[in-house]
Amino acid sequence: MKRNLLKVSFIAALAMANLGLAQEFPIDNLNPRDHRSINAFENPKDTVSTFEKMKVRVGGAFALQFQAIQHENNATPVLNAAGVNTNQLYDIGNNFNLATANLDLDVALYDGVNLHLRTFLSSRHHNETYVKGGYLQINKLDFIKKDFLKDVMKYATIKFGHDEINYGDVHFRRSDNAYVTNNPFVGNYLMDAFATMVFAEVYYRRDGFIGMAGITNGRLNQTANGGTSPSLYAKLGYDKQLNEDLRVRLTGSVYNTAHTQRLDFYDGDRAGSRYYFVMENTAATSSANFRSGQIVPDFKNKLTSFMVNPFVKYKGLEFFGTYENASGRNFAETDRRAWNQYAAELLYRFGNNENLYIAGRYNGVDGKLATGEKVDVTRFNVGGGWFMTKNILTKLEYVNQKYDGYAPNNILYGGKFNGFVLEAAIAF
Repeated sequence: MKRNLLKVSFIAALAMANLGLAQEFPIDNLNPRDHRSINAFENPKDTVSTFEKMKVRVGGAFALQFQAIQHENNATPVLNAAGVNTNQLYDIGNNFNLATANLDLDVALYDGVNLHLRTFLSSRHHNETYVKGGYLQINKLDFIKKDFLKDVMKYATIKFGHDEINYGDVHFRRSDNAYVTNNPFVGNYLMDAFATMVFAEVYYRRDGFIGMAGITNGRLNQTANGGTSPSLYAKLGYDKQLNEDLRVRLTGSVYNTAHTQRLDFYDGDRAGSRYYFVMENTAATSSANFRSGQIVPDFKNKLTSFMVNPFVKYKGLEFFGTYENASGRNFAETDRRAWNQYAAELLYRFGNNENLYIAGRYNGVDGKLATGEKVDVTRFNVGGGWFMTKNILTKLEYVNQKYDGYAPNNILYGGKFNGFVLEAAIAF
């Protein structure tokens, strides 16, 4: 089925190109999705308008990996009713992963009003095509009255929809199913604070200052049942190109859920992990065990998270850092548990228009499981990439991940994996 979806998506892209729908033209205040989007965070805020009439820009992304990873553990055998050891690891071969595909629609609805919609045509977790999410972005209120609140909207943006929320800066540098252009590596972070929720956000940006306040119901899958309090989040920061060579950005974010019936904040990426079958047992399947290699703190009822992200770019040299603290609990617990995440990325971009780069990343998490063990997990990535054109990217990385502190009867006891992953991707 997934192969058929990919064929349909490619045929659709070609058909749209022939019809002129996939032509390249700018839409105000939306980031591009090719090489020009490198180190782009929030959508830009520009008062210069190019709007003439409603336009629809059709885009997409395709990604494919070749994986050569080995894993091992020292877990005590645990036998199920059939006598099978559930702690025996899956026999990973060296082979290609599932090809993934996205379909994007960007619409200039009115002067200062844009729509974005992303559909996953093929993803690891879902066999069927489904809508990842979308949002409406308002930079002008001229649809109410010409120049309505012009002095306010010169610096303000209103954004709402059902999509990923703007918590932290890591989600701007992660792979989103087939769209991988902004991620210098193949895998995402160990603790992936990503989920699509119904939300509303208000921004104020002026002279490099960034302020944002948001509200959501904290739910990935929407339902009419009660028992959920509104979740509040905010971001403060500064982002400035100080001179031709130096750009500095620093942001701090907070997210708080007082009470919810189900929270998918650290396990909300339905597209799945890039490292297929790592640390999974012999009964695993690609779609059912789609979070391979990720760390999920199991906060289902309450959560408070903080994230700080510094970013510095001097000529071709880049540094991006992360510190995150999350505390929460699930329904069976009475006390909160805490988890910390640390990450540092160092990159050097060079070549024609910085189309080549080499990079290294350290990512570590430590925290307390619901079962009481204090554990820590570390991951190192080293690799590089080549933008063959502004739309075509290839990456190669070496990954090494180790687990410590897990109980002997846990499949992750003494666990580790390492190896190489090659990724080729197209985005337009």
